[in-house]
Amino acid sequence: MSDDPQLTKFRKSIDNIDAAIIHMLAERFRITQAVGEYKAKVTLPPADPAREERQIARLRKLSEEADLDPEFSEKFLRFIIDEVIRHHQKAQER
Repeated sequence: MSDDPQLTKFRKSIDNIDAAIIHMLAERFRITQAVGEYKAKVTLPPADPAREERQIARLRKLSEEADLDPEFSEKFLRFIIDEVIRHHQKAQER
């Protein structure tokens, strides 16, 4: 543990951002869970590759505008999309 006040301030900011990310991911997954249940009810496929590609392109552009590595952003979004699809497939099996 560091007694450096500047480092402590940076770390507190990081901790706050991490908490916000977790809460936003939780909300995103609550909504995508509802989408999965809806897709299962109306017999739509769990994945929508065209939408996924549009989302990735949109977020890559946002990443570039925010000076964030678009490759990192795409990997992060792909991870989320894969998890959402897995949840949607489970909803189809119910």
